[in-house]
Amino acid sequence: MGISVDEIRELRDATSCGIIECKKALEEAGGDFNKAKDILRQRGLEIAAKKSARAANQGRIEAYIHLGAKIGVLVEVNCETDFAANSEEFLRFAKDIAMHIAACAPKYVKKDDVPAEILSQQPDAQIFIKETCLMEQPFVRDVGITIQDYLNTLVAKIGENIFINRFIRYKIGEA
Repeated sequence: MGISVDEIRELRDATSCGIIECKKALEEAGGDFNKAKDILRQRGLEIAAKKSARAANQGRIEAYIHLGAKIGVLVEVNCETDFAANSEEFLRFAKDIAMHIAACAPKYVKKDDVPAEILSQQPDAQIFIKETCLMEQPFVRDVGITIQDYLNTLVAKIGENIFINRFIRYKIGEA
């Protein structure tokens, strides 16, 4: 069974992965679009795991001020090279993350950042983690993926270790 150029283009548009990766995933999935997306997501996880130990001393601080100037966010997103930090995909990711933080108000970057005493006080730790940890939250622009999934896709595409280091969210009237 041959994979058409339109099928490859559709998968590429949906995942932002390279043409060759999309073609291989579609061939491996027997032309099944959703299965091919899962294959690409899994490959992204594998690539992200391999790159996570590499130093990421570059990146950018992204700022977002919500309409009406009542909510503002600063987020630090790190990567390995200045070249990657200035790429269109990285810039879009940083902006999306800052906007997501403004909209969803996470308290922690990842579940390891939650103090044990706070976690032990929660009636349902899993729900608390999904609501308050940025990496576990569904992405505000595509609730079918988490922020971690979005990050893994970017790592696979750019080929560098990327991580969200820290953020701060300001809201008028909140301490």
